[in-house]
Amino acid sequence: MARAYGANASLLAAFEPTYGNTPTGDFGKIPFVSTTLGSEQGLIANDLIGLGRDPSAPIRDVIKVEGDIVIPIDLRNIGMWLKALLGNPVSVGDTAHTHTFVSGNSGLPSLSLETGLPDIPAYFLASGVMANSLQVKFARSGAADATLGLIAQGEVKRTASADATPTTLPITRFNQFQGSIKKNGQDLGNVVAAQLTYSNNLARIETIRSDGKIEGADPTVASLTGNLEVRFADTELIDAATNNTPLELTFSYVIDATKSLTFIAHEVYLPKPKLSISGPGGIQATFDWQAAKNTAAGHMLTVQLVNDVVAY
Repeated sequence: MARAYGANASLLAAFEPTYGNTPTGDFGKIPFVSTTLGSEQGLIANDLIGLGRDPSAPIRDVIKVEGDIVIPIDLRNIGMWLKALLGNPVSVGDTAHTHTFVSGNSGLPSLSLETGLPDIPAYFLASGVMANSLQVKFARSGAADATLGLIAQGEVKRTASADATPTTLPITRFNQFQGSIKKNGQDLGNVVAAQLTYSNNLARIETIRSDGKIEGADPTVASLTGNLEVRFADTELIDAATNNTPLELTFSYVIDATKSLTFIAHEVYLPKPKLSISGPGGIQATFDWQAAKNTAAGHMLTVQLVNDVVAY
């Protein structure tokens, strides 16, 4: 009897023409590290009495299809996820193409995602998939990964893939040593670790339906938060926090002039952290920052992806 292994699993993705309607073909094969996206339907204890001490059969609850997916931050495939998270980019360039994504778009596209287990075979196709959040962590070493929070409308199990010949983009993975962090355009030193999280704060439209699915997932007020863990070497960030002075923070991965990924938080506010001295070693401080819409930029976040892909 065949058993499923993650080593043989596949993930296919395609943008939907309308919410919840899976396209025919034109799927892309997407690299991933792990996924928990799937449907679940809970049970509610039956409250009937008068039929003896043994309970009656439980009642089925509504269907929920959601989960996280951990993806490598790579040069080309990340553009599809950024489009799902932020909307269509503005793409320019002849050989090196610059794709600019910005926050605040009200119309976000939906995806169909197929998790394939060919050993069985079983293919779980989730439709109406919306990207709710993206979390990126910066460190000194290791591979660069991102975690996406996803909310879907429904899921079906098939015995054959939705696309037997999906397209595949070459994978060029960013590494943590290629990362950098800037404050107001200048390198920010003494950063030990950093994190940024963008969320669409999707609101599930839970209408009454015979199939138990949600009607949709609508974006509400977005949020951009994160933290900076720094070695205490000067009072520059402390002063900005004390005076409530907004900063521009830029988080980048750069391979060369034609291969890069940059997150720009245009208006960041820092809280004043407590400084703790726990021993003779170096003193560190953690700033849990929040971003806001910048009037001059017209939005809160800009993401620029430079690669050899013409359009997303």
